[in-house]
Amino acid sequence: MRERAVSGRPAASETPFYGWTVLAAAFVIITMSIGMLFTLAIFLKPLEDSMGWSRSSISSVGLLNWVVMGLGGVLAGFISDRVGTRAVVLVGSGLLGLGLVLSSQVTALWQLYVTFGILVAGGVSAFYVPLTVLAIKWFGDRRGMAASVVSAGNGAGILLLSPLTRWLVNELDWRMAFLILGDLAWLVVIPAALLLRDAPSTGERVEMKRSGEPGVIFRSWPFWAIALTHFACCAAHSGPIFHLATHAIDQGVARMSAASLLGLSGLSSIFGRVGTGIVADRVGAKPTLIAALALQAFTVFAFLFVRDLGPLSVLTFVFGIAYGASMPLYALVTREYFGEQALGTAFGAVFFISCIGMGLGSYGGGFLYDALGSYAWLFLGSGAVGTMAVVMAVALRPPAPAPVPAG
Repeated sequence: MRERAVSGRPAASETPFYGWTVLAAAFVIITMSIGMLFTLAIFLKPLEDSMGWSRSSISSVGLLNWVVMGLGGVLAGFISDRVGTRAVVLVGSGLLGLGLVLSSQVTALWQLYVTFGILVAGGVSAFYVPLTVLAIKWFGDRRGMAASVVSAGNGAGILLLSPLTRWLVNELDWRMAFLILGDLAWLVVIPAALLLRDAPSTGERVEMKRSGEPGVIFRSWPFWAIALTHFACCAAHSGPIFHLATHAIDQGVARMSAASLLGLSGLSSIFGRVGTGIVADRVGAKPTLIAALALQAFTVFAFLFVRDLGPLSVLTFVFGIAYGASMPLYALVTREYFGEQALGTAFGAVFFISCIGMGLGSYGGGFLYDALGSYAWLFLGSGAVGTMAVVMAVALRPPAPAPVPAG
């Protein structure tokens, strides 16, 4: 049994390794949930046209999304460390579908804050941290690959759900699109959640490189260094992602093609996420992270200089690889500092701080557009914040070696 838990490959005489089923279920859940969360970017223009709400007002729903997701991620990581992942994910599944269905009935902006900003985000918050930690525990020394597959669900969700949502809005309307997405969430995510199992014990105790007590974790400099790097990384790419389709429409790109750009970034981010996990298993998480962050900062600045669909498509593809490549690495870096036993708690808190960056980036893009009539300041600001993320990642010192037990 130990060989299976550590390597992720069963011996010839054993039954198939169940970790692959868990990993597939986690990928499907993340695909559906994150994809549906990012559909708010597709609903931005229809809601602006139909309800008369400003882009900054709708973008502030995205800010609330990420604050709620961050807080929920801390709670979900803490609870899953103690009671297991399946129950946490099942609760999230119910909230996700309910929030989307109720979003189809909103008549005032505050109602969208409650349904999409709180319920949808609260549901999604139950997924990413617990499922990433669960995958890492199932796959042992192949943890980079496992974390990257779970993270790839983010890209797959944007790839699949963005054009589907745009098609539903075009063929029906935005209310019916919300309703169908909510039903789809229940039909897909709940059965996938039932396939989850906690990883078997290997009989080995993972030595903690830092105390696993939350108070000690949150007072340590490595925690804040990782968390602030993740914050700056997410603040840098969330605005360009959230406003990409609307920016393209403003440049004269057809609406379906603009939605496809968002899907394209999701597609290329899959290559970045999967590739970076495999590379990190070989050369280390920190140097891989620095390279991904540098590419992200460069591509964000480059959006200032492209206008037509062809160049936008090429740049979007590279941008997706860049931001996707960085995302699985934070769980791996967090594990290097705090060990596996407290990973849910530590990574949940890192994720919370990164979610604030995601929300501020999304809201900031809408605020700057409403104030200045252009997305140019969004790309300038996001590129500068992305450069700060590179600097902080370079300054992150390697963890101290674990003490060797006496005798």
